[in-house]
Amino acid sequence: MTEMKIEGEKHRLDVRGSDLSGSVFNDVNLSGCTYENVNLSGGRCHDVNLSGCRFDFLNMSGWEVTKANLSVLNIDGANLSGATLANCTIDGMTIDGVPVSEMIAAWQAQQSGTGASS
Repeated sequence: MTEMKIEGEKHRLDVRGSDLSGSVFNDVNLSGCTYENVNLSGGRCHDVNLSGCRFDFLNMSGWEVTKANLSVLNIDGANLSGATLANCTIDGMTIDGVPVSEMIAAWQAQQSGTGASS
């Protein structure tokens, strides 16, 4: 395997059928790029701006997301079984149109015995 270094250049690449595993991208502008049938498993993303991106047909099992701004995120048709949200700001967050803060308040009332019985 050969090593190719590109620094301080401005090019458009058309990369197909290639193995770029182990590559490092630092201070690189990839805005407007298209990724199709790409394997990013085991990768690490730090200080990445994904605003305005669209993701379809993703396998995100085992993902860990910390200190992320997911405001105005729209998740549709996702499998969230086993997902955990902790220490998150949920102002305005809804699930199927129901405010999550109301769901949590109802659950807490039920747990404390002050809510309506089922």
